[in-house]
Amino acid sequence: MRKCHLVLSGILFVLMTLASGRLAAQERVDLELVLAADGSGSIDDAELALQREGYARAVRNPRVLEALTGGIYGKSVVAYVEWGSAESQHTIVDWTVIDGPDSAAAFGEALVDAPRQAWGYNSISNAIVYSQGLLEGNPYRGLRRVIDISADAGNIGGIPLSLARENAVSVGITINGLAISRPGSTRPLRAMTLEAEFREQIIGGAGAFVVTVDETTSFADAVLKKMILEVAGLAHVDLATLPSAGRLVFAER
Repeated sequence: MRKCHLVLSGILFVLMTLASGRLAAQERVDLELVLAADGSGSIDDAELALQREGYARAVRNPRVLEALTGGIYGKSVVAYVEWGSAESQHTIVDWTVIDGPDSAAAFGEALVDAPRQAWGYNSISNAIVYSQGLLEGNPYRGLRRVIDISADAGNIGGIPLSLARENAVSVGITINGLAISRPGSTRPLRAMTLEAEFREQIIGGAGAFVVTVDETTSFADAVLKKMILEVAGLAHVDLATLPSAGRLVFAER
């Protein structure tokens, strides 16, 4: 029995040593951000390009760039994911250190030039799981970790949405949202608007929020609004100075 205890103690020591070594080796950054965009079948090629251009422009925007690079470590990391069905999540631009205009421009160029990969419909829950895996498996250690989900409809398939959200929030990840409201986004079977579905079932964590856009809204301006707020953090943003595009709603819990 004593020998068994010694063996187990040795294994635990090795695992703890490896874990501590991994943490020590991780590059420190201010923010780890996964932009998880809807690439499902309801998003046509023109809309997909519009989404990518909006995010590429936002990352290069001076106000967003200042927030990405103005923290303790002077840099943040961003990855861009597109998702569709429960079996379709794809990293379009892998983790990129944003530490100035050149790296922000490189991220944007890689994003707009990448081929489309996602297919099928609308597993937000599995997109959250995939994004959490990227956050937990990367070589960075951020002061904050954020998943940014955009979608034009509610969850279809995959693991239970409540489980995906709670798993992420329980380890300190914030989930924000961009609800792309269009005809059909409010479906009688769901008995709630897309914005309400985001607020009540998708977003969560410290300072979580959703921005809702519709056909009257500038998508690029709404993305910029969302990016400024989630990169800088609620405590460091005067809401009155944000772009007016899109309706901003914070999580109820």
